[in-house]
Amino acid sequence: MSKTESPVSPVMKQISEMDTSSAVAVAGHPIHAMSVHFPIALVIATLGCDVFYWWSGDEFWLRASVWSAGFAFCLGVAAGMAGTAELLLVRGIRKRAASWTHAIAAMMLLSIAGMNWGLRLVDPDAVLPLGLALSALASVFTGLAGWHGGKLILHHGVGIMVSDQE
Repeated sequence: MSKTESPVSPVMKQISEMDTSSAVAVAGHPIHAMSVHFPIALVIATLGCDVFYWWSGDEFWLRASVWSAGFAFCLGVAAGMAGTAELLLVRGIRKRAASWTHAIAAMMLLSIAGMNWGLRLVDPDAVLPLGLALSALASVFTGLAGWHGGKLILHHGVGIMVSDQE
């Protein structure tokens, strides 16, 4: 069986030729890609704290979840600002539909993370079951945003800066 190649759309060819290198970078390293790791880990840590609190009833996990949810939200906002700057400053990134899907999933994640942190600050007793549900939902959106962010890097080469010497 032979593979049949479909002709490349002129629109897709034009988009694929656009520059997608990072505009917000330090020494060639994109700040957004470097800054998303802590919020991701802290969203998952908040879910872990909630599960341990549900399982053990130990108030330590309740206090730990307030801190992890707060830092997840604050560091997520910082990462989101760098990502938004990339989206707005680099035309090649802005023209890709996957960029917008990633941005929407990430903004939903930040909304859920902010609500989760606010709930814990206002009413710590509401962690079970509402906080646990928000932590689980935030973890799902972390996976969605991460999936689309990975597609941008691996499939579209977004943020990859290769010098002529390499």
